[in-house]
Amino acid sequence: MPSTTTPRTPVRTPVRPPTADEAVGHTLLNCLLREATAPEDRTLADGRLVLRLPRLDMLLRVGVRRASVLGAHRFSGPVSILEGLPGGAWTTIGWQRLAELVHAELTLRTGTENDEFLAQVAAGHRAVDSALGRWATADTATPVGTITRTAPDTTGDPADGGARSEDDEPPAVRAAGRPGDPLTTYLASEQSLLLGHRFHPTPKAHGADPGTWTAYAPEEGARFPLHLLAVREGLMAEETAEPGGAAALDRTGEAPPGYRLLPAHPWQYRLLGGHPALRAAVARGDVLDLGPAGPPVTPTASVRTIHDGHAFLKFSLDVRITNCLRKNASYELTGAVALTRLLAPVLADLARSHPSAAVLREPAYRSLALPGPDGRPDRTLLEGFGVIVREGLTRHTPTGTTPLLAAAIADEYPLGPGRVSALLAGAGPDEAAEWWRRYTALLVPPVLTAYFRHGVVLEPHLQNVVVCVGRDGAPERVLFRDLEGTKLLPDHYAAALRSLPGEVAEPLTYDRRRGWDRVVYCLFVNHLAEVLAAVADLHPETEPALWRQVRATVERSADALGRPSQLRALLAGAPLPAKANLLTRWQRSADRDAGYVRLPSPLAAPPPGGRPYAP
Repeated sequence: MPSTTTPRTPVRTPVRPPTADEAVGHTLLNCLLREATAPEDRTLADGRLVLRLPRLDMLLRVGVRRASVLGAHRFSGPVSILEGLPGGAWTTIGWQRLAELVHAELTLRTGTENDEFLAQVAAGHRAVDSALGRWATADTATPVGTITRTAPDTTGDPADGGARSEDDEPPAVRAAGRPGDPLTTYLASEQSLLLGHRFHPTPKAHGADPGTWTAYAPEEGARFPLHLLAVREGLMAEETAEPGGAAALDRTGEAPPGYRLLPAHPWQYRLLGGHPALRAAVARGDVLDLGPAGPPVTPTASVRTIHDGHAFLKFSLDVRITNCLRKNASYELTGAVALTRLLAPVLADLARSHPSAAVLREPAYRSLALPGPDGRPDRTLLEGFGVIVREGLTRHTPTGTTPLLAAAIADEYPLGPGRVSALLAGAGPDEAAEWWRRYTALLVPPVLTAYFRHGVVLEPHLQNVVVCVGRDGAPERVLFRDLEGTKLLPDHYAAALRSLPGEVAEPLTYDRRRGWDRVVYCLFVNHLAEVLAAVADLHPETEPALWRQVRATVERSADALGRPSQLRALLAGAPLPAKANLLTRWQRSADRDAGYVRLPSPLAAPPPGGRPYAP
């Protein structure tokens, strides 16, 4: 990152993490603000937000540490309610009372009830409280894998690939017990998301008892060995996109001759181990139960996907986490491999046009194919033990860089490594602006190129992007992951889609409207707005300029792509789609069917001589 003459600013004292009560209350307020209130229901003044629940006609109030131009404010302290109108007083309320008010407001708004909602909010509160408790009792002076920023480095630029050639490990990286280990730092970033999505009403809710959750949840620092099965070769379901695609599965242990290894998530094995067909196969010797084996693996932020030190393995997990069961449906198993094949020429072209970005492929799946009563593979076992191989980070990570989960970079609080407040510690506004220029130049162009040039909908939300940073904390490469969220525009791939079974082809596609909404939401609202907020926390006066930089990056991409109409509309200030997580959860809709609310866009060109933005 180029050096600057701007005086360095003092390192800001990190904002203390909230209590679980505050975290749940703030998240519910974020959802109400975005999805269930109109501009006339909100007043922001004197460091406080007053929010009216329009159906209940009640007023809520919370402190605002920093206002946001997109309405994604930084809240502080407890939530209060105005009681005893007229002439009433503000009274602090807890998260339970606030959840009950949200329940009542949505019941009146939608005309329907959701008898699961309050229990899910409570489950999320328990998970957050447990994770924060573990964090508070650990040595938090230097979280595992903390990155400490060094002097700016003038080498490397996103335009030429951004990779460094140094052979030494970045001195900025310190990992507990293993100094200079980027993998440890990366995994710590995956496990640092203690609070979850701040615009989801139940971001940490799950359908498990607390003890089991603690044993397997990333935010609890879990590590565990896989449970290995050896399956007779004729009873194995497997597809690969390339020779050796399933090697990550074979190296989890050793199978006897005539058998193949099938690693299972130990939690999933506990849930399905008593299935009659599986027990019968074990009794016959068609399946050998090898038990827990191998070195411990690390669960990543999605809970069911683990990293084994080399690659990612995405398991089925018949546990409800946030909205849905985390199961690999049969069409998703086949679809991951089919998409890896279909995307080969696309990824090759993106590698040429955007060498500082890459998409992690999913070249294989494997599962158990024990015949059911109808002679076909038992679907419960086929889907329940299905595991998808996702390639690892090593070949995509430039030498001398450290990969970090983007959601950890955007973290508002000092809960893990890689957050912006550490990467930019002591940096002045000009240095922060240059860091942000590099970040947007890495992230935005490949996503827009994939959509407009190739008809591919990437899903670059914060949990689906890994950012490789250099010794000075500057971003050098971005990696997109999880092909489950990657979709195709049907008119671009009509022939290829016709060659697939209908149940596989249909979930691989989005129509143009849904696809564009997904791209804009994930890229601008979920991802860029949140990382931008973390930069603006350091220098609040720069937020309008940071949005202007986003606009400038989009302008350059639009020119390179022939200024398509969707980008012209975006630059003209078309409202931004934000996924309606609260209403989706309330209506118990599938994620694919989630609706959007429209937010006023900060991307429009400012009027001549006028103020460009007003929080």
